[in-house]
Amino acid sequence: MPQWLNTWNARLAKWLWWVVLLGIVAALPVMYARVQTETSANEVAIVMDYRDLLQVGNSQANPQAFVQEQLKLLKEAGVNGMAVFESTLEELSWDGEVTVYNSTQAALLEGRVPPPEDNGTYVVFNRPEHEQTLRPIIEWAFRHHGAEVTNWSVKDHSGLRLNMGYDDAYIHAMQPNPIAMGMLKDAGFQIVPRLSDRFDPFDAQEVDKWLQSFKELGVTRVLFDGEAVTGYGKGIKFGGVQRFASELKKHGIGVAIFENLKVPQKGMARLANLLKYNAIRAHSVGEAEMTVIKKPVLEDRLVLAVKDRNIRLLYLNAAAVKDSAKGQISHPLENIVDVLKGDEESESVGAVQQLKEFGFELGVPKAFEVHKAPQEMILRGIAALGAIALVALTFGLFIPSLLLPVIVIGGIGGAGLYVLSSTLMVQALALFAAIAAPTASVVLLIKRIRVLRESAEDQPISGYRRLGGAILLLVRTTILSLAGVPFIVALLNHISYSLVLQQFRGVSLLHLVPIGLVALYVFLYGAGNSVLGNARRILSMPLTVLWIVGIGILGAAGMYYLTRTGNAGQVSGLELQFRSILENTFGVRPRTKEFLLGHPLFFVGIFLALRYRWAMVFLIAGTIAQLSMVDTFAHIHTPLLLSLIRIFLGLGIGVIIGLVIIAAWQICEKIWRRWKSSGQAA
Repeated sequence: MPQWLNTWNARLAKWLWWVVLLGIVAALPVMYARVQTETSANEVAIVMDYRDLLQVGNSQANPQAFVQEQLKLLKEAGVNGMAVFESTLEELSWDGEVTVYNSTQAALLEGRVPPPEDNGTYVVFNRPEHEQTLRPIIEWAFRHHGAEVTNWSVKDHSGLRLNMGYDDAYIHAMQPNPIAMGMLKDAGFQIVPRLSDRFDPFDAQEVDKWLQSFKELGVTRVLFDGEAVTGYGKGIKFGGVQRFASELKKHGIGVAIFENLKVPQKGMARLANLLKYNAIRAHSVGEAEMTVIKKPVLEDRLVLAVKDRNIRLLYLNAAAVKDSAKGQISHPLENIVDVLKGDEESESVGAVQQLKEFGFELGVPKAFEVHKAPQEMILRGIAALGAIALVALTFGLFIPSLLLPVIVIGGIGGAGLYVLSSTLMVQALALFAAIAAPTASVVLLIKRIRVLRESAEDQPISGYRRLGGAILLLVRTTILSLAGVPFIVALLNHISYSLVLQQFRGVSLLHLVPIGLVALYVFLYGAGNSVLGNARRILSMPLTVLWIVGIGILGAAGMYYLTRTGNAGQVSGLELQFRSILENTFGVRPRTKEFLLGHPLFFVGIFLALRYRWAMVFLIAGTIAQLSMVDTFAHIHTPLLLSLIRIFLGLGIGVIIGLVIIAAWQICEKIWRRWKSSGQAA
């Protein structure tokens, strides 16, 4: 490379660090605005699935009395909402409103032989006072579904004949039961309707009537049932989602978004955007889970969902299960009550009380009030420049001569990508900054350790000096690693990330690339040879069985490590118990791979590497902690303040564990030296 280019690269590197610092400063107001947003809505709804309650009641001797008793117990325990699905004939029969017959049963009631061509469904209204409300709902729904509806009566009971097969008619959707919703409202519950996309075509006029009735009941939010939001399947031709969003806005009703669905509900991101993000996050405990989950685990799960993931609606399910051991039908409703209000047997205060202790209260959940920093777009632009500078500086640590070309190409490429897709650009830049920060910090640490070790070749550094140096170097490295955090927060500061409608992309890369780059730097850079010389030396080494076994172990460890990354990481039952202990002890759970593995390895690695060259391998493994701290903030749905507490708590515990290991090492080293010297003297 020309000498002038090397000179410019050296000068540019100094200026780029100032750009990085400027970007961090610009990101701080944006971070503060996010904290304001995350603390703007602390009301939580605990919602029970009313259909499940009816289904469980249908297994009891007196269903209606059972349901009313359970409603009272759930209300006292803290359940303040009921989810009401679109009605079906099955659900109305559970509620005692109708009795449904097939053609054969109807014929027997009338004392006649059913004609073979009759496969209709016959409905009788059990409560004459409710017929005026339910009849038009059933008539409209089945005519909309394409079935002919005619009047029918038997033994002084009026009803309807539906020209649809019994099994088919039994599960077809109708308007949510207004009688049940009125009863639940009077009982003190907030109503959360669950709507579907099962009506084709989308009827805006009918939906307007539904939403108006919801509004009169105080409904502020709806959930969705099925794989898509209402109107989605008709969106291309009829603009169903847009029209549905318009109706919701007209009535001041927002939505709730279930987390961790195998497949996100189609149309949700667009609907939330059209509603200007009048949305909250919901967490559901499924029917199958609820039958087997332990009470302490369920309690921790509900509290953590609200506290750690900005959940504002807890959705509880229940199911009647045949218990062959007891020879009876069992259900989890009693366990739910114990989990919410506390259980004297397990000395638990209950999920509701825990939420109150953490500053949350039961109520009608509201969407976050989005706060913006003054001149936020300008500040985010400066932060983006800082992120580009950080990425370029990291690249320059490996190939210094290309620093200037990289910053130019990166700036032009970033601008071009922003024009094509601003979302893709900020996500890519956030990922690159997240990778660059821990990589640069550890590489600079390695360079510094090499300088200190070389300067002390004549007289090794004492243990106390190494300990003090290790602490200072750990602090410096941690600060530089965390320099990537403001860039992630500023670049991805949008409510859609908090609602997980958009996410930080590239978690696996973030967990692998820094470790790989640090290992590359340790083995190829330094040792008095060129990069190519070190590469040739490594490649010319003989391949032994030990090497093959080592590579296999590293590969298996890497695969296990990847299964632990991201929101879907696999966790054993034993670790869940360990996590619960940590949560109950500290109030905030530090990340296990940081305080138990990464930080101790990294701290001990710095201490040993100041004297022993081979100890660099500990720094490679300990890079896990540095990148994990940055990754903590890539979970945008976790409150920012909680993430800060989590990483510093993990760092503190990790340092304590590291000090214990260092003390043990020093003791063992002294014993070894005495034994060795005594052996030589003999």
